[in-house]
Order: sequence, then C-alpha cells, then structure tokens
Amino acid sequence: MISGPLSFIKDELKSLKSDGLYNLIRTLEGPQGAWVRINGEFMLNFCSNNYLGLAADARVREAAKEAIDQYGVGPGAVRTIAGTMTLHKELEAALARFKGVPAVISFQSGFTANLAVIGALVGKGDTIYSDSLNHASIIDGCRLSRAEIKVYDHCDMASLKARLEESVSGKRLIVTDGVFSMDGDLAPLPEIVELAERYGAITMVDDAHGEGVLGSSGRGIVDHFGLHGRVDVEVGTLSKALGVVGGYVAGSKELIDYLSQRGRPFLFSSAVTPADVAACIRAVEILEADDELVTKLWDNGRYFKAAMEKLGFDIGNSQTPITPVIIGEASKAAEFSQRLFERKVFAQSIGFPTVPKGRARIRVMVSAAHSKKDLDYGIEAFEHVGKEMGLI
Repeated sequence: MISGPLSFIKDELKSLKSDGLYNLIRTLEGPQGAWVRINGEFMLNFCSNNYLGLAADARVREAAKEAIDQYGVGPGAVRTIAGTMTLHKELEAALARFKGVPAVISFQSGFTANLAVIGALVGKGDTIYSDSLNHASIIDGCRLSRAEIKVYDHCDMASLKARLEESVSGKRLIVTDGVFSMDGDLAPLPEIVELAERYGAITMVDDAHGEGVLGSSGRGIVDHFGLHGRVDVEVGTLSKALGVVGGYVAGSKELIDYLSQRGRPFLFSSAVTPADVAACIRAVEILEADDELVTKLWDNGRYFKAAMEKLGFDIGNSQTPITPVIIGEASKAAEFSQRLFERKVFAQSIGFPTVPKGRARIRVMVSAAHSKKDLDYGIEAFEHVGKEMGLI
C-alpha cells in the first residue's frame, strides 16, 4: 500500500479511471501482425504503428538472427566509447541514401533523437516555434533546451508568421511533426520552409509517421513535397513503418558531425543492439526495392476510411491511412474500445492529454498486412458497436 508522500498517486489513479482516461495496457502473446493474440485469443489488430507489416517479416527476422551470430546481442558501450559497430555505420549510410541526404546519425529511439537535436541546436536566449499539436518528444526536447518556446496554432501559417514577426534575439528554430499521428493530417511543409527562409530560421521536421507512408517508396514528407535540400533537420523513427526500433537525424555532414559531439543520448546511452540495427538495414533495403507495401497500405487506408464515412462516423481530416474515429467523451471512447475488444477487434481509445478534451477517439491504423477480409471484419464490428451505442 502506498502511504506518506506518494499517497497522492491513489487519488490520481482513481481520477483517471473515473474519467475514462486510464490506459488499459494489453499484453500481446506473440508477434505483431494483422491479427495478434491476447489472453489466448486472436484479435484483429487496429492499434499498431507497424504500417507495412515488417515487424515480423521473415526477411527482417533472418537479418536479426544473422547479426547475433556475427556481432553478439549487445553493443557494450555508448557510441563514442566502444559501442559503434560496422552495422551502425551501414545503417546510417543506408538511411542517408534512402532519404537523399548527405549524412545520418542514429539514436536509440525517435524520442531520444528529438531530445538530442533540439537541445544541441538551441538553448537559453534562442527561440523555438512549435506547432500546438506536436508530439510529446518534441515538447520535451523544447523544454529541456531552455530556449523560449512560442507555440503557433496547429498548421496555421498566419499564426506562425505572426510569431516570427515578434522581436527576438538568438537563433530561431521552427519544429513540426510531418504527419500528426492522432489526426493523420500533414504539416504544410512548403509554407513552413518559405517562412523559415524568409525569417532566417532553422527548419526541423519529425517524420516519424511519414516514413514508409509518404513520398517515393515511403521516403517521407520531404520527398513527398519535393523539398530536398531545403529542410535543415529531418528526424525519423525506425519503430513504425520499418518495424524495428531506433531513431535518427538526417541532414548535412556538418550537422551530423556536430550531433555526434553534442547529442546527449548519443553520448550518454548505449547504442542500439546489433540484431535491431541489422533488421533496420534489411527493412530499408525492402523499401528501396519497390513500393508494393506502401501502395497496399494506401489502398487499405482508403478502403477503410470510405466505409467509415459511409456509416456516418466522424473521421476528421486525415490525409494519410491513419483513421481517427472521433467519439467525443473519453468515457464513451473507452466503452467503445471495450465493446470492440469483446468482438475481437483490438482498437484502443485515446483521450486527453494525447488529444484535446471532448475529442477522444479510436485511432485506427490499418496496415499493408491486412487483407480486405480483415478490414471488412473490422468495419462490421465498428458498425455494430456504433449502432449499439447510438453513435451512428
């Protein structure tokens, strides 16, 4: 039993549960895929960011196994001491080639990549311009940098311009998600770049949900908009479309060299394991080979969204395969999720603070691994629960 200074935790947990904001964490009893096993039963998986189905791909698994035999299971140190292996350099070269940039530096996660680059580029006396719906890793990176933070309205270029016109000293950094993970909409990156160039600001985009989704063979939002050479910093993750784990920063050779000297997660946390790095390399090679998986992802996304709209669900303004099925109150979204689960559809509810109050939702993420039969099964479940709860 908790008592003393930590006794407040009991009240906080009680409040989360009563407000429908307590996150029920399910445990998967096997690999990621279109269907997953939970509590001994197979459930249709609409939760995962495994966009292309690569998390359990046989080719990716084999690469990881081979790396263990050659390099062992752990790096043994931080990258700057003795933790950099040949595989790490091979991954960075593969990512630089794939993204069309001079150089890349890899990190333990997309979260740590954001913490590393923001704090290295700006500090006290500088100014950050951040979209109001940016990911928590961007928000935390901004706070840790100690720079002044000016938040602009979501994807509102008039709001960003007004912020940029305010008098400040020091360096300026504009940072945005490329694809906003809870709504599926895109940052207006061409307009952001133009404003950055006009006002002398550094441009940074977190492309975690754009890689494997946007651009040629999933090269991301910069490729999608044809902005190569005009975006100063691209941050990516290897845990979503690529199906493994890790993060990276892409940009100029000077930027990457600087981050190897000043990126704190790079300096003070052990490198990613050989198996994970080898798996990431293979995933990049699969994407480079053709765009079959990316095409399948978009086909599935369009199919599911069209069905949801036809049924009368509010799916917001997504421009990607991400489909936010907006329910409203967090308690109702939690109930909707539970009823779907009882029909063997795994689709978690998401509420405040991840999304605004009153905009709780079931964030559906179809993947290239889903068949049309899978999607029809899920659509039928949504229709049944929606009618049962009087939402459609």
